[in-house]
Amino acid sequence: MTHQLAGINIQTKLSLRHCLKVVLRFGKLLALLSILLVAVNLPARADDGRFDGTVIFLRHALAPGNGDPANFNLKDCQTQRNLDETGRRQARGIGKRIAAANLNLAGIYSSEWCRCLETAFLLDLGPVTPFSGLNSFYENHAPRDATLAKLQAKLDSLPRDGAPVIMITHYVTIQAITNIAAPSGGAVLFDLATGYARELSLLAFSATN
Repeated sequence: MTHQLAGINIQTKLSLRHCLKVVLRFGKLLALLSILLVAVNLPARADDGRFDGTVIFLRHALAPGNGDPANFNLKDCQTQRNLDETGRRQARGIGKRIAAANLNLAGIYSSEWCRCLETAFLLDLGPVTPFSGLNSFYENHAPRDATLAKLQAKLDSLPRDGAPVIMITHYVTIQAITNIAAPSGGAVLFDLATGYARELSLLAFSATN
């Protein structure tokens, strides 16, 4: 009886040791996994260069409707189609996502339309420069050819290896330059050297590639 109990005791000790080893190994794996997850979610460094030589075209945040009222006046926001609260939340969220990447921006330019300027200011990424080359020529509120020529001249003047520039503008403007249809709050990455453009997910701003 004593021998059997001793045997059981020995087996119990061995089982406990085995369990302890398993727990320790599992703990090390969890610790390693935690380190990897933190590394994956680290924000991009300001000098990582992923966006150098590019323009980030951003369509203004959500502004319900289409076009502008018949009494449109560039100097009067009340005569324009403007952001609603959903659009304002969207703009703030986009700004926070971009800010997390710590980009060293060379400049932020915006169409003179109120919905674009409000989007630009709500991004809260730095000083905003109104630029008529980003204005909307939809419904002929601005001359198409002259507007695009001014925008193209601006793009040509930017350094091909410089820090990224953000331009907040309209559907028609982005499509004319990049041939991409951007949704409200959508971004398009434009390579100044090659003229190549692609849709840009906000996830690109959250971590290094």
